Amino acid sequence: MNAIPRLRFAHLPTPIEDLPRLSAALGGPRILVKRDDQTGLAFGGNKTRKLEFLVAEAQAQGARTLISGGALQSNHCRQTAAAAARCGMACILVLTGAAPARPSANLLLDGWLGARIVTVAERKDRDRRLQEVFEQSQAAGEKPYLVPYGGSSPTGALGYAFAVEEFMQQGVDADWFVFGTSSGGTHAGLMLGQRLFGYGGKVLGISIDEAEDWLKPHVSALATAAGECLGETIRFTPDDVLADASYCGAGYGVLTDAEREAVRLFARSEGLLLDPVYTGRAAAGLINLVRKGFFKKSDTVLFWHTGGQPALFSEQYANEL
Repeated sequence: MNAIPRLRFAHLPTPIEDLPRLSAALGGPRILVKRDDQTGLAFGGNKTRKLEFLVAEAQAQGARTLISGGALQSNHCRQTAAAAARCGMACILVLTGAAPARPSANLLLDGWLGARIVTVAERKDRDRRLQEVFEQSQAAGEKPYLVPYGGSSPTGALGYAFAVEEFMQQGVDADWFVFGTSSGGTHAGLMLGQRLFGYGGKVLGISIDEAEDWLKPHVSALATAAGECLGETIRFTPDDVLADASYCGAGYGVLTDAEREAVRLFARSEGLLLDPVYTGRAAAGLINLVRKGFFKKSDTVLFWHTGGQPALFSEQYANEL
């Protein structure tokens, strides 16, 4: 296996906790949680694992500026800004939406972390604006590195391949990994790690916003490419990808009663806070699958908590929960 440059700023290993009161409330399988909301970088989250590899790659290329994009309350962008600050780099974020008069939650933190914010009104225009910002930064001699959406490149996906190795070393058995999937990097990394490190359970992504016919080929190609970064020839096909897009019909960031129930149930049964967009939707899917009898009662299901709690304090969601 090829050695890949990696920085070490995440708080690892993240703990695994039993959720007995939640399991009892649902009357289903044993449920555990992997606390990747505790990775430590500006409130943590799953992107921190990816950024250990992405920022190392950026530095190896001589970059001095990290540029990325996302929604106005992007958890990925908040962690990217924090990684830039931690490593003495500049950061520019291209965010979709109109900046409010009083920034809150992730957007507020982006500013505190020193990121320069560029907004674009429509998501359909974000790729074009992101490229323009990158070219302008390049022309200004800022030596930019473009961090992909969600950190979801082959390099970024390695963060979750090695997260499986970490899990295996923690000595906990689980029949299922369940988590939110969107840009696909976490999903692809977990699948690659499953093959590399011999995890014998199943890896199920609950889609936050993408259809299965997009997710499955995208995640399989990303997992294959991530393996190639390590010098490993491991081929994944769309049929290898377990994804459930039954819970994202309302659209990205649109709360339904299912997300509200999930956030409240985790909070009141276990004192565990979810975010309204990603872990809230993934947990809503998990709850529904348990109630439908999808899992055996003898199963152990590990829910990967990917973070995002600052969004709970955004004006966008404060009155929705």
